[in-house]
Amino acid sequence: MIAFIKGRLVEKSPTDVVIDCNGVGYHIHISLHTYAQLPTSENIILHTYFQVKEDSQTLYGFADKVEKEIFKLLISVSGIGGNTARNMLSHTNPKELMSAIASNDLKTIQSIKGIGVKTAQRLIIELQEKVIKLFNIEDLSVPYHNTNSEEALSALEVLGFVRKSSEKIVKKIVEQTPDASVEMIIKLALKNL
Repeated sequence: MIAFIKGRLVEKSPTDVVIDCNGVGYHIHISLHTYAQLPTSENIILHTYFQVKEDSQTLYGFADKVEKEIFKLLISVSGIGGNTARNMLSHTNPKELMSAIASNDLKTIQSIKGIGVKTAQRLIIELQEKVIKLFNIEDLSVPYHNTNSEEALSALEVLGFVRKSSEKIVKKIVEQTPDASVEMIIKLALKNL
């Protein structure tokens, strides 16, 4: 509904700003990443996302379109609301977050306050392919020529795991134990997924 707001910066804090746009003051929630990029001049432009819920209407602002697109992807995941997504973008910059999602880096995602193991896994499963396609990130997986690893990957896919996230773990297992059976690879992969 509101794509961007251009106006005079009236108030600013690390979590929100007020922009005067032709006599109307818009209260906009921002991340620390956006806060760091706010210009020192009074006139600014913020790309915005307007979220409407049953009990509230909230305007989120972003310094650039990339951060806005990542925010929209994050809130599309079950269990992640606007404030959690803003917190994630405050904790790490958008490019690092995209990279963590694309490379199945659970540790980085879990280091964000309020993100547990299950939420981090859900985030990667639901967004990994979208992030790789949308932002043209190189596919971080390496093709396998090991028959056992191919069979294990197919089995993991049937079990509902995203192939790209499984490939990295299976690759590690095959590197550590090259003669591992299909069953052994699947069991070890399930412990790490």
